[in-house]
Amino acid sequence: MLKCPLAFLATLACVAPWCAAQFSPPATKADPVTDTLHGVKIADPYRWLEDQNSPATREWLATQDKFARAYLDAVPGRDAIRKKFEALLKIDSVGTPTVRGNRYFFSRRMADEDRASLIVRQGYTGKDEVLVDPKTATDDATTSVQYFDISEDGSLVAFGARRGGEDEVSVRMLDVNTRKQLPDALPRGRYFGFSIKPDKSGFYYSRFVAGEGSRLYYHAMGSPSSADREIFGKGYGPNQNVGGGVTENGRWLLIGVSEGVPAKRTELYVQDLAAKGPLRTLVKEDAEFDFEDAGDWLFLTTNWKAPKRRVIRVDLKNPAPERWKEVVPESSLAIERVSAAGGRLFVSYLDNVVTHVKQFDAEGKSLGDLKLPGLGSAFGPTGRWKDDEAFFSFTSFVEPVTSYRFAVSSGKQDVWFRPKVPVRSEDMETKQVWYTSKDGTKVPMFLVSRKGLTSDGNLPVLLTGYGGFNSSSTPAFSSLAAYWVELGGVYAVANLRGGGEFGEAWHRAGMFEKKQNVFDDFISAAEWLIQNRYTKPPRLAVQGVSNGGLLMGAMMTQRPDLFGAIVCGAPLLDMLRYHRMMVGSWWAAEYGSADDPKQFEYLYKSSPYHHVTKGTQYPAILFVTGDSDTRVDPSHARKMTAMVQAANASNNPILLRYDAKGGHSSMGSVNKTIEQQVDQLAFIASRLGVTP
Repeated sequence: MLKCPLAFLATLACVAPWCAAQFSPPATKADPVTDTLHGVKIADPYRWLEDQNSPATREWLATQDKFARAYLDAVPGRDAIRKKFEALLKIDSVGTPTVRGNRYFFSRRMADEDRASLIVRQGYTGKDEVLVDPKTATDDATTSVQYFDISEDGSLVAFGARRGGEDEVSVRMLDVNTRKQLPDALPRGRYFGFSIKPDKSGFYYSRFVAGEGSRLYYHAMGSPSSADREIFGKGYGPNQNVGGGVTENGRWLLIGVSEGVPAKRTELYVQDLAAKGPLRTLVKEDAEFDFEDAGDWLFLTTNWKAPKRRVIRVDLKNPAPERWKEVVPESSLAIERVSAAGGRLFVSYLDNVVTHVKQFDAEGKSLGDLKLPGLGSAFGPTGRWKDDEAFFSFTSFVEPVTSYRFAVSSGKQDVWFRPKVPVRSEDMETKQVWYTSKDGTKVPMFLVSRKGLTSDGNLPVLLTGYGGFNSSSTPAFSSLAAYWVELGGVYAVANLRGGGEFGEAWHRAGMFEKKQNVFDDFISAAEWLIQNRYTKPPRLAVQGVSNGGLLMGAMMTQRPDLFGAIVCGAPLLDMLRYHRMMVGSWWAAEYGSADDPKQFEYLYKSSPYHHVTKGTQYPAILFVTGDSDTRVDPSHARKMTAMVQAANASNNPILLRYDAKGGHSSMGSVNKTIEQQVDQLAFIASRLGVTP
């Protein structure tokens, strides 16, 4: 008698599409390639899948798609899942505005629209007018549009058009008064900023070219892009990212060079455009420097000699380091971000992973806290240094992102836009717990659930984390999480080392040879949930994207017994070759490189692709990626899918959800987002025994 692998769906009949005998994965040919790295022979049987456009790879993808769809499309309750996500996501959505010349520029997608348009409003209470409609700007149904820059007087707009989820965009210029596109345009490419001169005579932009690196260019309006002049960047390589732009007052050209992601070294340069002065060096340090301009001042936020970051003011007229002034010193709390608006600095601190925003004047005098709607994550306020009007947004696990208009001088706040999401936030609760990782480190974790939910040891739990690149996992609303909680599940977010929750020391504790700390932190989070009778392995699902996808790869190879389902999105998995793929070399500043013999040792020790073991009973795994991921090479997921399918000794499905237009960046299409959310939640629900 055939046995159904979905043992936890006791109420379901074992219909044909669900049975193990019909869910054997398609066979993938192994074509072994052997590399010798630092005296060690490394087998790579699925190297051929790195060739994305070869007929063999395309045929393999078609077979994998058929296999995945046979499972995902047959999940019971799938129609109910779709209807719920349509209700959650097909709602009016309005972005936070940028104000120029008494015009308000923002993105807007109405409930009956698939993609957002670019909108302008004359005055705060004016009528919304469509500047760019993606349906008329392109005939590709997955292309989205976004603002790149807006001129000082609000009469000239630069916007980008992005196909699918790729990082590359094409740039176009629009005359706001006439609503006509100008002949000035930039072809599809990877751009690192855009800055229109106040007199609109031209604009600066940076572009990255694979194998060469990024360069700063200047485009004179009315000329072809082929005539654009290279301003800066010659001599820098692919790992050094060059960006630049004009300050708010139009006087200064600022140029930054960051080495690696996150930056292990920063260079900053300034040029007085009014005086046509020489390029002057501001910074050359092995540290991170972010900057906000305020007329003739520059505010630098840095971890230089301050692991939890501090803010330094530089007078661009007299920028010598001995004249710098520290206006916000390092404190016991980590600084997450800094903005300058209305003559004030707004410094966002993380206090046990919750945002607190403090206000300072230009001399560093405290002006009190910015009042926030609750405990969660705030972004901004952002605006112009010379303007009193600014905007900020706020979100939490139970509150959708709401944006606010803020009068800096008076402190008055009013809502710019609050989405009408059909979620009963009052029925949800969030609590923070602390658990002990393998080496004794205390790690925080958020738990989101229905109010009064009893921990009986059998709750379905969805656990996620990131743990890398100094990125903090702060409270934020998620439609998937909200629906999961509505279904009676617990949504958990572990604040792993490698992030920026507690400053640079927390980040460095999860970098390079210490990356295993991140994996141990996540395993300990899962074990805590089990030991504290929230759940058990068959009822525990985990999910991660990008660097979080690497985390998922480590989970399936280090503790496959601990989870009922794993969703692994846009992942890095072959850690011996990642730095040779696309822009992967940028991340050697975080992970290290197998080209280095010492770094090779620890990378090889934990590289998921190289630790798949034949005969292992792997949990159900859903890999998610697509052709348009031009940041993390989708071959990671292709190769790992083939490897795990061949090695798996369980009846659990190993699936690859592959969307040709899918990528690392948001696709901008609500219908595409719904499709992906439905597949992921359907997969998780089916494995954990949750019936929508």
